[in-house]
Parts: sequence; C-alpha cells; structure tokens
Amino acid sequence: MPDHEDPGVAQLPSSRRVITVYVTTTVIFTLAASVIWGVNTLFLMNSGGLDIFQVMLVNSAYTVGQLVFEVPTGVVADTIGRRASLMLASFTLMIATLLYVASAQYEWGVWAFVGASVLLGLGFTFQTGAADAWLVDALDHTGYDHPKDRVFAWGGMSFGIAMIVGTLAGGFLGQVNLSIPYVVRAVLLGVCLIVTGVLVRDLGFQPRELKVSSFGAETRKILHTGVQYGWRHPVVRPLMWVSFASGVFFLFGFYVWQRYALDLLGKEYVWVIGVLTAAASLAGVFGNSLVRRIMREGEMRRNPARVLAVSSALMTGLLVCIGLVGLVAPNPGLAPFAIASLLWLGFNAIFGITTPVRQAYLNEQIPSAQRATVLSLDAFFSDGGGAVGQPSLGWLAKAASIPIAWLVGSAFIGATVPLYARAGAAEKHLREGESAHSPRTPKS
Repeated sequence: MPDHEDPGVAQLPSSRRVITVYVTTTVIFTLAASVIWGVNTLFLMNSGGLDIFQVMLVNSAYTVGQLVFEVPTGVVADTIGRRASLMLASFTLMIATLLYVASAQYEWGVWAFVGASVLLGLGFTFQTGAADAWLVDALDHTGYDHPKDRVFAWGGMSFGIAMIVGTLAGGFLGQVNLSIPYVVRAVLLGVCLIVTGVLVRDLGFQPRELKVSSFGAETRKILHTGVQYGWRHPVVRPLMWVSFASGVFFLFGFYVWQRYALDLLGKEYVWVIGVLTAAASLAGVFGNSLVRRIMREGEMRRNPARVLAVSSALMTGLLVCIGLVGLVAPNPGLAPFAIASLLWLGFNAIFGITTPVRQAYLNEQIPSAQRATVLSLDAFFSDGGGAVGQPSLGWLAKAASIPIAWLVGSAFIGATVPLYARAGAAEKHLREGESAHSPRTPKS
C-alpha cells in the first residue's frame, strides 16, 4: 500500500482511491482463490481418488479452458467493461468451486473434475487482463505519472499477504476435512463479487454495447488489433514466448511441489504444505518490497529486460538444485526437505521481483484500447504452455519420477533468459528509432 510520504500519491487522491480499490479487490480475490492452492493436489488424490497423472490431466483441463476462453473474455473486457468482466470472474469461479466439492462428494470421477476445471479456466480468463487493464487505465485517467511497477509491487505484496493467510487457513482446514477449504472459497468469492460491484468503476475506458449478433465481428476485430499490437510488436512477441515457456513449468511446479515436498519429508502432514505455501508467499512479498529499490533511476530503470533476464537465470539455477535434491538424497527426511524448501523460498523471492517488473514492462508497450486483449493474448500463451506442460511433465513424473520431471521443466524457465534479452534489444532499437524521429507504437 502507498504510504503518506509518497508525494505522487498524496497529491492525487483519485489515484490513491484507485490504488486502494485495486489492493482491496486483489486481497479478497486472492484470499478466496488461495484457500485451496496449498491442498488442491492432495484433495484431488485423497478425496477425488485420482493419481498424479490424472491430477495433471485435470489441471491441464483448467489451462485448456483458459486457452479457449482468453480471447472471447478479452472481448468482454474491451467492450462491456473491465468491471463486468471481474464480476463474471468471481461468479463463475464460485460455481466451479462448488462443482469440485460435488464431484468428490458424489464420486463423479475424473471427467467431472475435468469439466469443473474447464469452468475454472473460464472464470480466471474473465479476471486475467481485465484487472491490470482497469488499473492502468484508471491511473492514467487520474493523472498518475509515477512508475507503475511500484503499484504492481503493492498489488503483489497484497497478493502475497492474502495468499499467506489463505494457504495457511486452507492447510489447517484441510487437515480437518479437505473439502472445507473449497466451501470457504465459494463463500469468499461471493463476497468478492459484491465488493467488485460496489467499488470498481471503469475510469479511462468507455464501455460499448456487446450484442450476441455482433460478438463474432467484435472477436475478429479485437483479435486483429491484439495481433497487431501484440504478436507483431517486436518487444511484446518475445514476452509472449516467455509466457509460454514459463507456463510449461509454473502450474506443474506449483502443484507437484505439494506432493514432492511431502515425499522429501517422508510424512503425510497436510498442514506442512499450507505452511510452506504461506512461506513461499511471504518470500514473494519480500521480493515485491525490493522492486522500488531495484528499479530506481539509472540502468535498472532504463533496462528492465536485463533485470528480468538475470532474475530468470537465478530462478533456473534454484529450480535445478531443487530437482537434484530429490535425486541425490538417499532417504526422505528433514534434511532434504529443509534444503529443497529453502531453495523454493529463494525462487519465490526472485519471482516476487520479476512479476511486477514484467507487468509494468508489458503494459508500457500496449495502447489503452487494446490493453485487455493483448494481456489476454499474453495469458493465452501462458495457458498454452500450461496445457502442454502439465500433462507432459505429469506423465514424466509418473513414468520416471517427480525430480526428473522437475529438471526437465526447469529447462523451460532457462529458455526465458534469451527471450528477455531479445525483448530488451528490440526495445533499445525502438528507442533509437524514436530518438531519430521514427514512428513508434503509441503508449497509453
């Protein structure tokens, strides 16, 4: 949250309100979402009766749902408005979460979970892109002229703190009954729906009517502009490939870590996963808190792509070490568990730095009218990576071992380093062209 000493925010009360609403809705939404994050794999395996490959299949159905719905829901955000899209996100996720509980309670099997996961994917696509697009447009509307990465960092810290509370609560509630966190999540999503409807207003964006008869035309139009300002943009395109490469590992890594950590410990302590996930969130908050210091005026501010490339290289090294722990440890126990957990916390701290920096860097390249669509297209690439990575790495984890699959997935994080370097080189070329009075893609 901004403090009273920040002159930029203090002189702009409207900007302060926008940031407050952004942080408030982020906290409630994240609290709702994260209640199940620490126990989802255990719920699917213990309550749902699935094996590790089926868990990854269910999770990949979620990413396929995102893949299918990213662009259509981007149309919703770029026509009838970001507020409407965010409210649809809470409502859809609430229904999908209750379907998860019903699927386990009535033993509907793996395909019921797959269907509920597709609906979860739809729900999150209403949120991806729309939240960032609303924030940037609203801040521009109120005249906020300070670096936006600090606002994204505040959002990231709020996300991390809410995730700490949510995952800890989910872990301890799951120790009682693994279905309880899902019921709590549904209730909190209902609260988020109401709060979003009351607090969020589409500032700096003019909503347009969207008819069923014109949906196809609007989709083609917005997709075309999304491609123009996204895929064809020399800086944005490598950032989209970063999203794809990261997506191959991230969801797999997040969910398989729950099983991997307990395997390293050699104990079935569900609450430990809640504590570990909360600790990872705290590490992310620490990383968020460093953004303003790291991205101070100077070379770091002028070249965020270099910061992102170096951070990705460090994250890759940590992930490789985590995978090696599982291969070289002779027996499960406290020592291998502690070593891998500390490495995981280090990874999350660096990830806490990269996320707001990348958000601001990407948003800087996109004009307002196409912002939600291009951000959804970026998420589309991430979803594509997840759709490939989860079943593939899940199969490898079952056929070989989790550490082997982990190491293979780590290579995709390593692939983001040259992609960030390419984005930085392209931006430098654009800057040089701009200084020579060459045309450049307009920014908001």
